Amino acid sequence: MSGTVPPVPAEDDVRAAAAAIVRAFAANDGDAYFALFSDDATFVFHTEPARLDIRSAYEELWRTWIAEGWRVASCRSSDARVQTFPGGAVFTHTVHTAVDTPDGPESSIERETIVFRVTDAGSLVAVHEHLSPQP
Repeated sequence: MSGTVPPVPAEDDVRAAAAAIVRAFAANDGDAYFALFSDDATFVFHTEPARLDIRSAYEELWRTWIAEGWRVASCRSSDARVQTFPGGAVFTHTVHTAVDTPDGPESSIERETIVFRVTDAGSLVAVHEHLSPQP
């Protein structure tokens, strides 16, 4: 078996990619947010009954939330950790989110994992996101 070993991303690049996701989410910029995920990205949210198996499923859910009057008021990351490996990285952090809903404001503190893959062009793209409640 031959082949090249994929590059290990730099920790700063992983942190920058994760920060871009948080920034786009906090700005309610769905186009910028979803552009940071691969088409085949999967999403596991404790608030949803099932895993979202492709990005377009989450995009549809997002559009539904927005149409119902949901919007992000703020989103902040803390306690980040980066684990790199050939071809990708795992980014974990605590995410503090405030949203406006038709029923009024809500806030949450959750643990989040974002898995990144190095693309053929050498950039990072998110391939999985998992949210769980902070105990």
